Amino acid sequence: MKVALSASTTEAAFDRRYWYAVELREFAVELGIPSASKLRKDQMETAIRQVLRTGETTSTATPKLVRRGPRDVDRGLKLNHAVVHYTSNKETKLFIEREAAKIEPGFKRASGTCYLLNQWREEQIAAGRKITYRDLVLQAIALNKSKTGPLRVQSGRYINFISDFMRDNKGASHADAVKAWHEVKAIDVPKTYGDGRGSLENKWAYGRHPMPHQVAKDAFTERMRKSYSFRRHMLAAR
Repeated sequence: MKVALSASTTEAAFDRRYWYAVELREFAVELGIPSASKLRKDQMETAIRQVLRTGETTSTATPKLVRRGPRDVDRGLKLNHAVVHYTSNKETKLFIEREAAKIEPGFKRASGTCYLLNQWREEQIAAGRKITYRDLVLQAIALNKSKTGPLRVQSGRYINFISDFMRDNKGASHADAVKAWHEVKAIDVPKTYGDGRGSLENKWAYGRHPMPHQVAKDAFTERMRKSYSFRRHMLAAR
């Protein structure tokens, strides 16, 4: 049975469970965290940890800005257009990648940089700086050049887990990483790849599930075996 959040919850216990946004928002309001209903999930997690650790309810997080009016993407995306009502959808992402490729041929976003670009955009707007879609494109290129290794964010357990999983399991797919994440969510361990890996490997070791990277390796081996058998059959038929 899942334990409910309360003022007596420790930071360690908080990190060992997965909490949905609605649960975090209700708890943040209960704790008296400023602008709790307007914070992103990762911001709420950071603010709640601070309260559990120090008892202080001051939040320095910038609430999400609520935009009204036509979306930028509906007005037509152009490099010289100001970022006013940004929409993080496929069309906008493809626009940024396409324009970046014109400046840097062969441009392909590194894993995790989409999140970092959104974070940078929010910070600029919150600080009152006017930015254009050209600025977003240039920042996307800069992030690609500066990012090395798996993505690390202060409060983003899902993102960190997926990034660490993909680094450690070269043959696995993103779907394998998501499946592993859901398994970690359901057990009582800190929601990190390092802490969850031991539990996952023990579970799969008993034959209930193979490790995702092993699934990919076995599938490749089977394809090669069938291909070799087919070639032998064709040669024998000549």
